[in-house]
Amino acid sequence: MMTDPIADMLSRIRNAALARHDRVSMPISKVKRAVADLLKQEGYVRDVTISESDGKKSPTLTVVLKYGQDRTCAIDGLKRVSTPGRRVYVRHDSIPLVQNGLGVGILSTSRGVMTDRDARRQGIGGELLCEVW
Repeated sequence: MMTDPIADMLSRIRNAALARHDRVSMPISKVKRAVADLLKQEGYVRDVTISESDGKKSPTLTVVLKYGQDRTCAIDGLKRVSTPGRRVYVRHDSIPLVQNGLGVGILSTSRGVMTDRDARRQGIGGELLCEVW
């Protein structure tokens, strides 16, 4: 039984980037898909695909990593902020900057999963899931 699927997703992406793999697959959930879509939207990954279930197997989420010319990954770091044992909630006026604005914070709000920039713009807070830079 997995207690923290978001941390598992981030660890899989981090390990695949360190090993220079082109893609990484994982079990899918709505939150994982939303986080992966935000990573694609912000330019940290190249593509996000979903393979449909074929009876016995459950659907999987595949993230295609993005690399530069010298094979350096676009993701320098991933950090899980809010954990099942210690939830971190922030107000819209106290959302922290990630790497002085060079990174992205991902929040789960009442209006869905969004980046820290969008949450500040809309004036809503929520649970700070992770930081990416």
